[in-house]
Amino acid sequence: MSAATNPDPAPGSIAFIPLEANPELMTSLLHKLGLSKALQIHDVYSITEPELLAFVPRPALALLLVFPVSATYESSRLAEDAGVPEYDGKGEGEPVIWYKQTIRNACGLMGLLHAVSNGPARGFVEPNTPLHRLITSSVPLPPKERSALLERTPELATAHQEAASQGATAAPDAQDDIDLHYVCFVKTEDGTLWELDGRRKGPIARGKLDDGEDVLSEKALLWGPLKFLERGGGDMRFSCVALAGSLD
Repeated sequence: MSAATNPDPAPGSIAFIPLEANPELMTSLLHKLGLSKALQIHDVYSITEPELLAFVPRPALALLLVFPVSATYESSRLAEDAGVPEYDGKGEGEPVIWYKQTIRNACGLMGLLHAVSNGPARGFVEPNTPLHRLITSSVPLPPKERSALLERTPELATAHQEAASQGATAAPDAQDDIDLHYVCFVKTEDGTLWELDGRRKGPIARGKLDDGEDVLSEKALLWGPLKFLERGGGDMRFSCVALAGSLD
């Protein structure tokens, strides 16, 4: 894949150990960085069975989908991104905060940052914490400088390393090529459902949700993760976690 079409960080880029889609570890990581304990990450056992969706407290503020980066998906991504200019949004008028991924294997962290930097979840970031300082510093920066800020924030690297090393399965090496990727869906205050992925050219507005709909509503699931499942090509390595109110 040419440099023009390959959105992944270049060889030799800073690399993190891939983060397992483990709600307990993700919650611990976010709390350590400064998210209020009023929120936590929850397993989403099914996006098609209402009785299993009912286990997640509502409203769900963000949905993270782990999916295989298949040839079918890449063809779809290239087609949708063709002709789309690189996003250059910044400042208080920006509809969402979007982070371009320049750290290898950090897509799980990017997903979590997108989840807590946008929509109602941002109001749960405690003041004077690494997360609060990072978001505040990111707002006025364009994407390239925003990515550089992530790279030089040691609290991120330290917290991520600790969480990624404690997964239930053996952690792969930071330099390994991983074919699973995270994408985040959030609903902003104006009702827009956003797809936030650091491998894309920028944030993608997928449609408007009604007041009573969240990221696990039927419409949001149809516009978001179910589209990915359609492109799965028989590869069923999909999983979801959601950011919502704590059960404690």
